[in-house]
Amino acid sequence: MSHTAYRSRPSGATLARLAGLLLASAVPAVWGVSPAMAQDGDTVLLDRITLEGASYETDDSDSYTSGLVSVGEKDVLSVREIPQSTSVLTRERIEDGGYTSLDTALRDTPGIVVLNNDNGRSSLFSRGFEFDSLYFNGLSAPLSSVYGTQPDLAIVDHIEILRGPSGLFGGNGEPAGAINMRLKQAKRDFEARFEGAFGSWAHKRGEVDITGPLNESGSVRGRFVGVLQDEDGFVDETKNGVGVAYGTIQADIGTNTTATLSINHQARDINPFNGLPTLQDGTLLDLPRSTFTGQDWNDFNNSVTDYIAELEHKFEDGGHAKLSARYQHTDVDFLYAWANGYAAPNGDIISGGGDTDDTRWLARDYSYDSVAVDAHVSKPFELFGQEHNVIVGADYQSFDSTLRQGAGTITGDQNIYNWNSGLARPVVNYTTQTGIKTDKFGLYGQLRVKPFERLTLIGGGRLSWYDATTTNLLSGAVTNRQTINAKVTPYAGAVFDLTEWLSAYSSYTEIFQPQTETDISGTVLDPREGRQVEAGLKAEFFDGNVNASMAYFNLRDVNRAVADPGNPGVSIAQGEVEVQGFEIEASGTVLPGWEISGGYTFTDSQYLNGGSAGQVFSTYTPKHMLQLWTKYTFDERFDRLNGLFVGGGLTAFSSFSSVSRGITIEAPGYITADLMAGYKLNDNLTATLNINNVFDKKYYSRVGGNSVFNFYGEPRSAQFRLSAKF
Repeated sequence: MSHTAYRSRPSGATLARLAGLLLASAVPAVWGVSPAMAQDGDTVLLDRITLEGASYETDDSDSYTSGLVSVGEKDVLSVREIPQSTSVLTRERIEDGGYTSLDTALRDTPGIVVLNNDNGRSSLFSRGFEFDSLYFNGLSAPLSSVYGTQPDLAIVDHIEILRGPSGLFGGNGEPAGAINMRLKQAKRDFEARFEGAFGSWAHKRGEVDITGPLNESGSVRGRFVGVLQDEDGFVDETKNGVGVAYGTIQADIGTNTTATLSINHQARDINPFNGLPTLQDGTLLDLPRSTFTGQDWNDFNNSVTDYIAELEHKFEDGGHAKLSARYQHTDVDFLYAWANGYAAPNGDIISGGGDTDDTRWLARDYSYDSVAVDAHVSKPFELFGQEHNVIVGADYQSFDSTLRQGAGTITGDQNIYNWNSGLARPVVNYTTQTGIKTDKFGLYGQLRVKPFERLTLIGGGRLSWYDATTTNLLSGAVTNRQTINAKVTPYAGAVFDLTEWLSAYSSYTEIFQPQTETDISGTVLDPREGRQVEAGLKAEFFDGNVNASMAYFNLRDVNRAVADPGNPGVSIAQGEVEVQGFEIEASGTVLPGWEISGGYTFTDSQYLNGGSAGQVFSTYTPKHMLQLWTKYTFDERFDRLNGLFVGGGLTAFSSFSSVSRGITIEAPGYITADLMAGYKLNDNLTATLNINNVFDKKYYSRVGGNSVFNFYGEPRSAQFRLSAKF
């Protein structure tokens, strides 16, 4: 692989404030000058590093890296062009890990913390903050762990993760970053793949994936993916089932325009578990990992349906225009129970309301409709002998939800060593009924300027409008209303290509998140703002087959609601926290047949003011995280070993904790190892065996409160898969 040009970007908060001026001058320039033309007749020279032979899709690649990504952007760019930390989980990496849900995949991804729950319902964190949205082909969708909206990975070509604020094209949200799920695309040639999997705790899974042309020329093509899965958990009385049906049709309209329609329906049926209690002082219990503290009627069901439509036109002289829309409808219904208090040394549950109501339950009936629409134009242009690029666009998002909730306790003594899971199912009365309606609109622009050959400066800005209303559906009263007009979100970055394979970069990014707390006058507080400065190096080794990076980041979340010291019961927007650290990451093909993927993350966080000043902010985040994976595939050079592949991984986390009602619950650090081996039986059949937690390490992977949300990590497990591809 080789570069057709050097490329880079901006740095610092000062450049961010100049973004508006850059954009104002750039728009007329785009339409008033000639576009950058190719150095040959086949390639349009854009403001990016172009990798020869690189493909954005990864399901035909054996590599653990991708030369092209789009997370946090509107263009498909090289990893080196994005001045923030990014990771890619290719299709090969997903399949080698045996990952089926987003949370299982991100447990092995550098810089990501997963707070375990049922697979598909875990909370996902980066740099101390929880992800609250996902992107499907660049279109935003709500993400909520409690409602299990994570997609099954059978429909995904690859996963792109950007760490740190991503407000330019995303609008409001938490400063964790952005996760983009690139959905599988229809192909011009026929392919079919079938897979069956069997494993520990009665794991059973079947997948079918068929794609190909729908007419003779292949100008219309389709793809279908189907999944059925059922498994018991390692915790007694738990189950997790999922069904998926995904279809996409793509059609060429002329030579430069493509229309795509995709539909995905996913349903989960889970017997959930909410974790173990602790002793009164927060000491974790030493129990069998199969210990269950729920009820046999624990139940969780959801249904998520997505419709995505995309229309993209590629200009003859470079760039593109794209209109895309997504509609999602979600229904969730659950009822589950857990311990209503901490455990005494003898195992008795001690509840806050006495010793006769030792089981607590929660029921919800929840549904929402969400819409996302985006329209943008990306156009290269030439000025002063250099190639530049400008993006202008607008987006709209809406969210309309209805929540009915009931909760209560059940009378009866419980003991952690002799748990009674056969209590009578409660009669649910939905005493809380709430509706939330949110509308968001944004205008954005980004300009990439090359002052000279090796330097690219990037300036961007966004104007956001936000309107949210919360209604008590029982009384009809509006309980909260918040409107934000023309909120400015700046963006700046710089990338300098030190060599053909090494770039230095820096960036300043922001995002905002509305708050619901009010001040002494009854006015809703101004939004929180996440502001990050990041600087680092990105490199390509072994002819571009390995991407590597190292980065330092400093993220501050300001305007946080804190108690007003002079007025009890109300808040002021003066809280501030800081999260800083550094990361090292590498992925790709070191030598023919040898793949690597992994990284190390150091994170330090603290409250900067208020009553918690100096204390750790993100107690869930270990200071040290190491995630490594490697695989080697033997080829014809090894005679009888030809077709064999072996791999393994290591995860090492330092200690972490949670603080609940003044009690600190601390979990020791841990190290686990995984192994994988497989054999390509012939051109069509492949058998794979994964063994996770090979040494059967017993450890807590998540801690929460002294009655709930303390989870053991998964014991040693095995999964065998047989796949056929035609």
